[in-house]
This record gives sequence, structure tokens and C-alpha cells, in this order.
Amino acid sequence: MTDLSPADLVIRAALSEDLCVNFGKGLDAFLRGETPDFIDVTTDAVFSAEEKEAHLMAKSSGIISGAVVFKKVYGLIDPGLAVTFYKKDGEGFKKQEKIASLKGRMRSILAGERTALNFLGHLSGIATETGRLTGLLSGTGIRILDTRKTLPGLRELEKTAVVHGGGVNHRMGLYDMVLIKDNHIDGAGSIAGAVNRVRTRHSDKYKIEVECRSLEEVREALSLGVDRIMLDNMTRSTVKKAVKIVNRKTEIEVSGNMNRRRIKKLRKVHVDYISAGCITYAAGNSDFSMKIKPDP
Repeated sequence: MTDLSPADLVIRAALSEDLCVNFGKGLDAFLRGETPDFIDVTTDAVFSAEEKEAHLMAKSSGIISGAVVFKKVYGLIDPGLAVTFYKKDGEGFKKQEKIASLKGRMRSILAGERTALNFLGHLSGIATETGRLTGLLSGTGIRILDTRKTLPGLRELEKTAVVHGGGVNHRMGLYDMVLIKDNHIDGAGSIAGAVNRVRTRHSDKYKIEVECRSLEEVREALSLGVDRIMLDNMTRSTVKKAVKIVNRKTEIEVSGNMNRRRIKKLRKVHVDYISAGCITYAAGNSDFSMKIKPDP
């Protein structure tokens, strides 16, 4: 199964970690297109073929992300289990609201509970925090960008969660956009040196963004006709000066330890993007619980 996406692979790895005595053998079985031997020593002892209904309840308010992943987890455990979501990815939910229901074998419901909830809570937390930050910029035209500060293996899912929260994805990896950073500049001797080498190698195949640490670097990058200038760790007053220098001739991104307080202060500054790594590496989990519906 070499056509698996990183998201599909990490879901299978999570199930192998939770339900297989030998992680490597479990994952190998998945990669061969087989179903591993799942073991839940508690649930397997208490239940056999009993069927039940479970409800997924929100214990906090936020934005859903991970409904599709939740279903994939259970689809790999038991394709016969019925999972119905009442909210779609990207939709808001309120505390105490019923989010989903599951119907089928009790053993299957409980076997996938923690794995599925881990994904849903983490991804919904990212979507929720992204939604909070985009809300701070409502009506300004400024967009919130993510970064590559993601957990290994989870980038595809985490960046999708950012979109569910109203944000925009920056580059996915090092292969889809040129971002000339401080070490590139210092190693090449100048912004011009780095940009010219990139254009010699790639021509106009990739958009070029340059990280600038000073107004002098902003002027140099602008003179080279790059596609976007990143203002790195600049004060609000310096950002305003940079905006005047650029004068809408190229896109502007503001970056560097962005949080709610700093983002609010940039509401009236005419930039295009604010990149915030905190929406993936520091977002809290959304809280959900799964409860078996009692027999009548």
C-alpha cells in the first residue's frame, strides 16, 4: 500500500500502537492490506458480540476537525460499525452538544474510542484556536497562516485543521515553495546572492518569499521583485514603516512569536498574512466524551 498518504499512514500507526502487541507487525499487516490482530484485553474479556449505541458529546465549545479521521479509525477496526456525525469538519459546536453517534459491536466501539478521540480532540483544538485568531482579524482582509511547526507525521491533518478553522496553509514542505531565511542569506552573503542562485536553478518555477530582519533587507528584497516579503520579529512601528516601503508592490507576511495580543495590535496595519506557529504547536485539545447509551 505504497500510495498511502501521511495521514492514512499515521492513522494506521496509531491503531497499531493502541491495539497491537507488536507495533511493527501490526503496521506491516496494514501495509500489506491486511487487518492486524487487534487486542483489547479488558473489552475482549467483558464483551463478545453485544451491540450497543454510543453518543459523542462535546465538553467544550469550538470548531470541529477530524470527523473524517474519526470515521477512518473505526472503518479500519470494524467496517460494519455505523458512525454518524451531526457536525461537519469546519462547523462550530457548543458545550454539551451531541456531535456523533455510533452503532454496532460494543467491542469495536470501545477498541477505537481513545484513538479516535485523540485525533478529534487534537485537530478540533487546532481548528478552534485558528478560528479565534481569524476572528480577531475579521473585516481586515489579513489571513492567518500556519507554519511547518507540526508534529511529525501529522502535518497533513494539522494543516487541514487550520483550514477548517478559517486559516490558510503556508508551504507543506521544503519542496513546494522557496523561502529564503536568515541562514540562506547569511550563507550566500546577501539576499540578492540567495535570490539569484534560486532563479538560476529554478527560473520562475516556484514563488519566492524572503525573510527580512531589517528595513534595509526589506528594500533589498523589494528591489529584486520577490513574490512575498516576511517581516520577522519586527515591532509594530517597524512593520508600519516596512508597509510604507513596500507600498503594495508585493505581498507582506508578518511572523515571529505571534499570539493573540500581538495579532490584535496588527489589525489596522495593511499586511496580507500573519503566520502563527502556535495554532499547531500550542493549541489546546477540544474535549469530547463518548458514552454508551443505557438499555431502556
